[in-house]
Amino acid sequence: MTTEAQLPSTAASPTARQIWTHARGVALAVVALLAAAVAIATIRSDARHGTLDPRSADPKGSRAVTELLADRGVDTRVVTTLEEARAAAAADTTLLVAVPDLLTHRQQTSLRSSTAGSGGRTVLVAPGSWSVEKLVPGVTADPATSLDSELSPDCALPAAQRAGTADLGGIRYTTTRLGADECYPSERLATLLRVPETTGDGDTVVLGAPDILYNERLDEQGNASLALQLLGSRPHLVWYLPSLSDTSADAADDERGFFDLLPSGWIWGTLQLFIAAALAALWRARRLGPLVPEKLPVAIRASETVEGRARLYRKANARDRAAAALRSTTRTRLAPLVGVPVSQAHAPEALLPALSAHLHNHGDGQTLHTLLFGPPPSDDAALIALADQLDALEREVRRP
Repeated sequence: MTTEAQLPSTAASPTARQIWTHARGVALAVVALLAAAVAIATIRSDARHGTLDPRSADPKGSRAVTELLADRGVDTRVVTTLEEARAAAAADTTLLVAVPDLLTHRQQTSLRSSTAGSGGRTVLVAPGSWSVEKLVPGVTADPATSLDSELSPDCALPAAQRAGTADLGGIRYTTTRLGADECYPSERLATLLRVPETTGDGDTVVLGAPDILYNERLDEQGNASLALQLLGSRPHLVWYLPSLSDTSADAADDERGFFDLLPSGWIWGTLQLFIAAALAALWRARRLGPLVPEKLPVAIRASETVEGRARLYRKANARDRAAAALRSTTRTRLAPLVGVPVSQAHAPEALLPALSAHLHNHGDGQTLHTLLFGPPPSDDAALIALADQLDALEREVRRP
């Protein structure tokens, strides 16, 4: 009793050195992850330099296709602003939009108004749900992308039939427009669409993936044939590279939110990760099994056990549990001394009358009830005082 009554004084708080010893592994892991993230970002940024740029000879650039088009008499001009792209729309021009999703909704509407009646061809490279519905009314992007990259035409479009198998895939599309050519299907959804305009000879071609335009993929499958036919139907090619710095036709109320910038399918990906984590937790819990009591291999002194438990109580700030342990042990010891069975030691209606009859100078029954069954102490000083009072009560009961 005396040892447990000194519970707060025997507890020790962890030192700064101990905290660092336990936390340094996590800190080093975080630093390593940050360093790896910076390195990967740097490598990826270098790898994506010049992506879909007709002036770039990088693997992801598109210089090769423009060189082949030049041999066939098609001149290529690069523009980087919306106004230049709108001004270039004409019946003898193919306008290629490299990254349509970089355009705001207001910019997409403005571009659509210029290309709809121009009589030329517009080629959209991998537009997502953010842009395709604005740039090609009646076309929607499916949330699930294609898992295949080498696809067969399976349509009546002459350019696709002559090219044969090509590296399309990527985003899949559906359309309600009559007369549209739905080519290179993946799971019955097209990854290449040619949508004719309602008036004139103009049309819009939607590519689900940019692979057929990359330098490194141009000589594979029927990629070169398909790219040359789609981009070479007019004598002029205007290659529009949208930029985040282009604020033309933009407005403050047209800004994209955080969730709009996330790639399509992120909700399903997050849900799958959550399910995988839950299954992993369930597997680990079932693997460990239920708790099983086990006898200690060596004898441990009672004082060490009391001190260890006291440290745990102090660390958890569990004065209520410490007080409950003190009172429970005291009641168990007092019950046989006053003629109460141990099984009824924790019943106030059985223990308190017997204690009152045994004691003549220890106050009324309410005092005993508060001492043995009262609320937990509010601070460490009250806990020490409770332990002292319980010691005094037990000594008085044991006094002959």
